[in-house]
Amino acid sequence: MSKFSDYNFAGQRALIRVDFNVPVDKKTFEIKDDTRMRGAIPTIKKILDDGGSIILMSHFGRPKEGPEDKSSLKHLLPHLAELLGFSNPPLGDGGIQFADDCISDDAKQKAASLKPGDVLLLENLRFYKEEEKGDEAFAEKLSKLGDVYVNDAFGTAHRAHASTAVIAKFFPKEKRMFGLLMESEIKAAEKVMKDAEKPFVAIIGGAKVSDKILILENLLDRATDIIIGGGMAYTFFKAEGGSIGASLCENDRMETAKEIMDKAAEKNSCIHLPSDSIIADKFANDANISSSMSTNIPDGWMGLDIGTMACDMFIKVIHNAKTILWNGPMGVFEMDNFQHGTKGIAKAVVEATERGAYSLVGGGDSVAAVNQFGYADKVSYVSTGGGAMLEFFEGKVLPGIAAINE
Repeated sequence: MSKFSDYNFAGQRALIRVDFNVPVDKKTFEIKDDTRMRGAIPTIKKILDDGGSIILMSHFGRPKEGPEDKSSLKHLLPHLAELLGFSNPPLGDGGIQFADDCISDDAKQKAASLKPGDVLLLENLRFYKEEEKGDEAFAEKLSKLGDVYVNDAFGTAHRAHASTAVIAKFFPKEKRMFGLLMESEIKAAEKVMKDAEKPFVAIIGGAKVSDKILILENLLDRATDIIIGGGMAYTFFKAEGGSIGASLCENDRMETAKEIMDKAAEKNSCIHLPSDSIIADKFANDANISSSMSTNIPDGWMGLDIGTMACDMFIKVIHNAKTILWNGPMGVFEMDNFQHGTKGIAKAVVEATERGAYSLVGGGDSVAAVNQFGYADKVSYVSTGGGAMLEFFEGKVLPGIAAINE
């Protein structure tokens, strides 16, 4: 059993750092994807079932100059009540309340008067600049709201912010812990990076090599095969002397691309680049479309998806895998005409999973892709943390994890 599962929260006020930074409609505030909110529900319910009460703290949006209506967590309150099975807030006993500040007297009073079964949602932490600065005094004020600190926000675990890293020091070791979501995220990431069964296939996509250098270098010692797709592939092709037309290329990273290829050869990690591409004469869904070998793209044309041959080859590699990590799409999958490659890879990951492979999808666009294609529940694990998962796979120590383990 985990530390969290073993702990009895009866009579305790649990201060939980969640990640409720969900996408919403700018006008109606309708939630477009509640994955992160749903991910926190098992942790919340365990504490309530024990007879504890809860203070939830989160960031939401990117407020620059203090409080603003569009970044208020009050807009998420009705949906949170629905997820928890409460009636319309606020309710009082066994219900949900909202504090329009996170460290005000009102917040302190509401937190202090919570009864078993009650939930209090604090206003956006980032209305205070002290949150992102990791201010110790701010963290201490937050800590006084609860008896136990639970970090269940993997999406912000890579940030040394007041509520994710600094706050833990104000709780004794036995009263600071990961929530169920954080535990599952860490377990999934460590299974891939520390205990991967071979063949281990890493699928790395996205626009820029510069965004993925560290993860590629870290994977060279671990992955049997590394599949590279998306815009970043064309920097590799140009580095090898290929003609890539108007495709995305980071000229200042071509030497890096060569070094990665050389290191892969030394470490017996096989890098697979897309042999052919779906190309377009402009970056738009209504562009003229053709196909080309990836090293011979005509002037004025750009690669926006992997081609049929590349997709078939990648699928064969994936089907042979025992462990799969997927971070980044194969093309501009948001446009219907350039989603074939990403969809094909997603389907192959699902098929490999059905055959017994362990598959982890991490990174915002990859997660968006499996959700869009309806495959999220058909892979082994879908991470809620884009930047955090990326930094974990780069081999970095995440402050939000280190603070609990210290």
